[in-house]
Amino acid sequence: MTAHHRVAEARELGFKLLDVTKRMSEDFDAIAVSLGLTPLQARTVLEMDAPSPMRALAESMGCDASNVTGLADRLERLGIVERVPGADRRVKLLALTDRGAELREELARMVAEGSTVMARLDRSERAALEQLLDKLLG
Repeated sequence: MTAHHRVAEARELGFKLLDVTKRMSEDFDAIAVSLGLTPLQARTVLEMDAPSPMRALAESMGCDASNVTGLADRLERLGIVERVPGADRRVKLLALTDRGAELREELARMVAEGSTVMARLDRSERAALEQLLDKLLG
């Protein structure tokens, strides 16, 4: 394979990977909106599998803790999260309410069912994709 062909192949693969990522993001955004959430709110709900300090949530989401405070306020007004005391009473934890836990389950189910990858690839193709992605990311 010539250098020109390798460059063209790399470019084509790169664009396709970006397109798949964009589609998955659009799928997620549409699901979030259908549930009355912003994409960031939906992502936050999915990240919350146990009560945690807002700082830890910010780290797992790759954002500043000050951003999570405003986000937590909005989710609390929606009845999705609540602030609860931690073992160290000075630290408040963010926890899903019962309504929030139900919403998280529904959101996770809808994302799994509505994802481009899940909809267009069968089980063996998804397994092969996972192995390739692990190789690329490893």
